Amino acid sequence: MERLLVPALPRNSAVTVACASISIVLLSAVLGCKHSYGPDVVATVNGEPIQRSEVEKLYRDNLGNNNNKEAPTKEQAEATRLGYLKQLIDEEMLQQAAKKMNLVASDEEVDAKLAEMKAPYTQEEFAKRLQAASLSLNELRVQIRRNLTSEKLMNKEVNSRINITDADVSNFYNANKAQFNFIEPKYNIADIVVTSQPTPMRQGTNLQNSKASNDTEALKKIAMIHSHLESGEDFATLASNLSENTNDAGNGGNMGFVPESSLRNQPPPIFAAISRLQPGQITDVIPILAPGAKAPVGYAIYKLIEKEPAGQRELNDPRVQQDIRQQLRDSRSQLLRAAYYEMMRNQTKVENHLAEQIFKNGAQ
Repeated sequence: MERLLVPALPRNSAVTVACASISIVLLSAVLGCKHSYGPDVVATVNGEPIQRSEVEKLYRDNLGNNNNKEAPTKEQAEATRLGYLKQLIDEEMLQQAAKKMNLVASDEEVDAKLAEMKAPYTQEEFAKRLQAASLSLNELRVQIRRNLTSEKLMNKEVNSRINITDADVSNFYNANKAQFNFIEPKYNIADIVVTSQPTPMRQGTNLQNSKASNDTEALKKIAMIHSHLESGEDFATLASNLSENTNDAGNGGNMGFVPESSLRNQPPPIFAAISRLQPGQITDVIPILAPGAKAPVGYAIYKLIEKEPAGQRELNDPRVQQDIRQQLRDSRSQLLRAAYYEMMRNQTKVENHLAEQIFKNGAQ
């Protein structure tokens, strides 16, 4: 019987022919053909796609915070998109890690957080807030679940490893004793700010992504907050949920200790209102005026947490110890988080198609 001779294929063409054959699905698994994604996929994290629309939403939501009067150049816009994509990649990386550890937030946890966010509003007001943020209720639930999941992961993997000893506190105090010597009175203040500017607020500034878009909305919102405060609601909780101050809303509005001289440099109504407060009291609503402006650019409510006279604070002061422990915890958490992210990146397969595209077109 004659043997049928089949011409041998050149080595370099084997993968090409296999990928083009009818049995592409089976052969690609064997021969390593790269999976193809559509043009709307800008990156993958362990094979999970990140869509261009996700990057564009972040870009649009944050574009209003650009202080430059001129529109960004093409290069600036692409660099910004790359930054947001990196943020999305890191978030997806954490979500996948949390899923492996069974740390994904439950429906009950999401429902509880959603109820907390809805509490200050009527149903109609809350629906308007969602509309202003370009969010559906389902999208908000997804966002809440991802935030709670990341928090659970960080608590387990990072915060649980931090241990501040009495020796740590003592060593920090001795090395930074001048930090606790107040050369003038200092005011520990918290604020809640609502702005009347129509520019979008940076995503995540407050827990409800709440933003007034004009003076009427700002006045209504700050009046509602003041009413809740007078009813006895917690200042820090309202600040975290509703304040539009990008510097401290995430910290419950706490501005820390402000020297009296700095307060005196503020517009007179602010210092006058704060200086009359006793610890625990709040001011009335105070208009915020930009230099040279006649109309307010926003409104604020201040709370005096405590007032410290001038002088040296000793190590045995409980407030000094609490302050030191918090500083040490924050700095160690920041370091461990950075290290954790790098470790996770070492264990994650990331393909950044947007970066490849920008690099490829760089000379054009």
